[in-house]
Amino acid sequence: MTKDLPLRKIIHVDMDAFYASVEQLDNPELIGKPLAVGGGEKRGVVSAASYEARKFGVRSAMSGYMAKRNCPDLIFVPPRFARYKEISQKIRAIFYDYTDLVEPLSLDEAYLDVTVNKKGNPSASLLAKEIRERIYNELGLTASAGISINKFIAKVASDYNKPNGQKTVNPEEVLAFLEELEIRKFYGVGKVTAEKMYKVGIFTGLDLKNKSLEFLEKHFGKSGAYYYHVVRGIHNSPVKPNRIPKSVGAERTFNENLSSEIFMLERLENIANELERRLKKSKIAGKTITLKIKYSDFTLQTRSKTIPYFIADKDLILEIAKELLYQEKLENSVRLLGISLANLNTPDKKKPEQESISVQLKFMF
Repeated sequence: MTKDLPLRKIIHVDMDAFYASVEQLDNPELIGKPLAVGGGEKRGVVSAASYEARKFGVRSAMSGYMAKRNCPDLIFVPPRFARYKEISQKIRAIFYDYTDLVEPLSLDEAYLDVTVNKKGNPSASLLAKEIRERIYNELGLTASAGISINKFIAKVASDYNKPNGQKTVNPEEVLAFLEELEIRKFYGVGKVTAEKMYKVGIFTGLDLKNKSLEFLEKHFGKSGAYYYHVVRGIHNSPVKPNRIPKSVGAERTFNENLSSEIFMLERLENIANELERRLKKSKIAGKTITLKIKYSDFTLQTRSKTIPYFIADKDLILEIAKELLYQEKLENSVRLLGISLANLNTPDKKKPEQESISVQLKFMF
């Protein structure tokens, strides 16, 4: 029963094919054409794909070679992250006209808590529509939105009527919505977890709901409790205006595969320089250094080391990254290297959670 759930009015706004849409916005000749941001016919990985390209199976994280094979007419453009960030800041400025409770997840998506909002509008659905219209009228880009009682359901709903649409899941519709949902559409259930769920007879939200907490914890560990609760509409995490980063990193994909550690050291130094710049900009340091290695066959390996003190200096970071590189023999030639710093010294300033709204209030979604 949703009467037992804390009710908020949450909007999840997700820009439609954001990077690709910005490229088409700035270069009208690309409109209507299959477009990939990043990648290349021989090297690199696709960062984003236009909807025209997606029809051919082109997806983010796909190799440029495979993307071109799927779509021979595919156009590759280099990413312009400074431009994407510029547009993202304008989008967020629109969000802040409605509420200060904005939690950005990335440049192209964010949660908004509009339970109490600056417009005094009781309808979260109408607010979402107005926000999407403003983004289009002011910036020329389309966005989709999901609206519901918590972040989990709002995020799932935002994917329903893409592109340029929205879906509202009202309080009384929550449980039926989740029961009918295909398990692979649950946020947090990736391809590997979905396959694991299929093997134990979980294909829909209802199948998941029929499993006990003990069963889910046995098969999915700590995530079992999460799945048990979200399928019942229970996800009490508030919208957090100031999300504290868990890690900071930098990485590079190479034009040619590297087969010797000696050739990798120069690249690692450049990556360490970039990481130091990002750490200084955020005014943070960390204790856990992780070296990320992606081989030519796309298998991924990480090697980590935790030290007893916080660091942000590129020389110290590079020294530990070198140690991790030489820790064991490389399995194959390398196409990507990355360094990240975790266990950060970010201030753990817990903000008071937004008050749960009493179910007795007249909710107008």
